[in-house]
Amino acid sequence: MTATDVQLPSAPPRAARVATWLYFGLNGFAVGMWVVHIPSIEQKTGITHSTLGLLLLVLGGAAFIGMQVAGPLVDKLGQRRLVPAAGILLGIALFGPGLATNWWTLGLTLILVGFGNGSIDVGMNAQAVVVERGYPRPIMAAFHAMWSIGGAIAAVIGAATLRADVPTEVTLALSGLLCIAIALAASRFLLEATVPDEEDADDGAPREKPPAKLVWALGALAFGLMLSEGVANDWAALHFRDILDTSVSTAAFAYGAFAVAMTVGRFLTDRVAAVVGPAAIVRWGAAMAAVGLTLVIVVPWVPVALVGWAIFGLGLAGGVPQLFTAAGNLDPRSSGALMARVVGLGYVGLLAGPALIGGLAHWMPLNIAFILPVVLCVLTFFGGPILKRAPANR
Repeated sequence: MTATDVQLPSAPPRAARVATWLYFGLNGFAVGMWVVHIPSIEQKTGITHSTLGLLLLVLGGAAFIGMQVAGPLVDKLGQRRLVPAAGILLGIALFGPGLATNWWTLGLTLILVGFGNGSIDVGMNAQAVVVERGYPRPIMAAFHAMWSIGGAIAAVIGAATLRADVPTEVTLALSGLLCIAIALAASRFLLEATVPDEEDADDGAPREKPPAKLVWALGALAFGLMLSEGVANDWAALHFRDILDTSVSTAAFAYGAFAVAMTVGRFLTDRVAAVVGPAAIVRWGAAMAAVGLTLVIVVPWVPVALVGWAIFGLGLAGGVPQLFTAAGNLDPRSSGALMARVVGLGYVGLLAGPALIGGLAHWMPLNIAFILPVVLCVLTFFGGPILKRAPANR
């Protein structure tokens, strides 16, 4: 018996929507608190940059495994059980990095952080798809904007506590407790997935599964878009510093322009998607991103490059949420497992992007290496119509 066969008491869609916002914000906050404290944790544990790089790969691998484990569990146990459990796990895991004293203790804690992060990523996106079914219009992109808001809050709080010399272990422990409290408080407002009546009918006919090619196509598009996002996250500021020869403080504005534009774009995407459809959001957003990054590549002026990074962020803002929604609606009985594949491939792209650009930058100027994400955005433009084959809401 799966969770979709059991009708659990569920909250109204509006309450579930707020609860899902909280889970997205929780996830962004937890990741942000870890990222902000990386320099202090590196110093405390005495590890080198190269060792840290390897440990970050361990974290990424654990997150991918967490996604693949959580996907089937969402379908079997239900979202009202899995999502809070993943949030609690991530909160507990957040204690670890602050308590680590060497490379191997840090590595063990990052396995737990990665697994918790991957689990809640799949669970909260699956819940967002269920909540969206209760609304007459798309609302997925706003959930992803809340992830960014959570990260921004973490950056502000983390900077303040570091400036006040609050011990890292204290800050991360309090942050973990906050995540646990939010996960518990919001759990009662989640919705459980249900299966339409016509799919519940036991007529003896085998249930048609979504075409595997369609699932992999959605994953490939997520890979390309999230790879492009990863490039901006890790290389935007370095582009300003190394190619445009700006100061470090000015270079920070490059990523800032991208991040702010992406967050604003995600709050705007849902209403636009309701009018033009998800395929258009993915296609023309990718085209806009390609134009923005092309400006960054070819124009050596800081103001134009800032505009280019902002256009790049605005173009990427809405595509991934449309892909996750499409994956979650392919088959309500296995939405968690299907979404785990698409989210997992996207996450691989997010991790791979910075590394690929770094490798290319050994052979060519950094701005020329950015041609790779431009090409992927162009391919996404031509591959975007695949979303017309996926149900937008079931």
